[in-house]
Amino acid sequence: MGKLVVPTLLGAALALIVAFGRQKLNASREVEPVEPGNCQLIEGIENGSEDIDVLPSGLAFISSGLKYPGMPSFAPDKPGQIFLMDLNKPNPHVQELSISNGFDKASFNPHGISTFIDEDHNVYLYVVNHPHMESTLEIFKFDEQQRSLVHLKTIEHELLKSVNDILVLGPEQFYATRDHYFTKSCLMLLEMLIDLRWTYVLYYSPKEVKVVARGFNSPNGITISPDKKYIYVADVADKNIHVMKIHDNRDLTLLKVIQLDTSVDNLTVDPDTGDVLAGCHPNVMKLILYNPKDPPQSEVLRIQDILSEKPRINTVYANNGSILQASSVAFAYKRKLLIGTIFDKALYCEL
Repeated sequence: MGKLVVPTLLGAALALIVAFGRQKLNASREVEPVEPGNCQLIEGIENGSEDIDVLPSGLAFISSGLKYPGMPSFAPDKPGQIFLMDLNKPNPHVQELSISNGFDKASFNPHGISTFIDEDHNVYLYVVNHPHMESTLEIFKFDEQQRSLVHLKTIEHELLKSVNDILVLGPEQFYATRDHYFTKSCLMLLEMLIDLRWTYVLYYSPKEVKVVARGFNSPNGITISPDKKYIYVADVADKNIHVMKIHDNRDLTLLKVIQLDTSVDNLTVDPDTGDVLAGCHPNVMKLILYNPKDPPQSEVLRIQDILSEKPRINTVYANNGSILQASSVAFAYKRKLLIGTIFDKALYCEL
């Protein structure tokens, strides 16, 4: 009798994990289509546009070609790229930025990106890189005349593991999110399902590197309020956004959590309104068990008055995957909207 009990208990436990996993991954959710206006796919981007950052001048940087454990890649043997797009032009096109010699371009695997402008108006692009599935932080100087990136420095640290996104605060000063403790795709999924919460947000500077926030299942995108007083962090596994206050020593205090019904990837702030835009995955099961005949969906949310007691949440864009698969980010600039994806195309809309 005892020999039968153990398999029965294991089977029951497995069934509970599967049922819980399907709920956590929104396995049955389907989106209704929403299109904000005149939208068209961006010619030249075919293998992902995972993160986007736009300068006040309207120049948009787009990271492309991410290879990530457990995610499909449409060009697994092709190095990653950084594209530039001028949103001030009436029919903007993308241009790949060349990268200076001395940088290992063959293993370039860009993920989250963030820009910084110094007092002399020099533009720097910080890129989360996963060469050989490791995590480094690459600092580039943008040469606008040559439309190129000059590699300045690679940052490595024992706390910079499984880095997803980055938010630059100053020269070599940034917040970064660690989305997983493990690096193997099967263990990464299990870690999310059993809710280990061994991940964090860290602060890095030349003088100090420290963990400043914990309590996440899988922290992903990170951005900052227009007044630089608050940080917003997306937890893709818990389907929520953490709103945190920044202290003078760069520590973070949690103020509230905004719960959603979709898995939030990257976050940006509309420079004109202060609204938060979230690139989301409505059904993560379709993302993990990729099927081109039933592709992962796309969804973009706009969150207004995020610091208030009752933020207003609206769907800006939604598609069943027939046009855009696996949306990861959205950036608004002067009534124009860019929507990026983990491994697919990118969309440009005029609002």
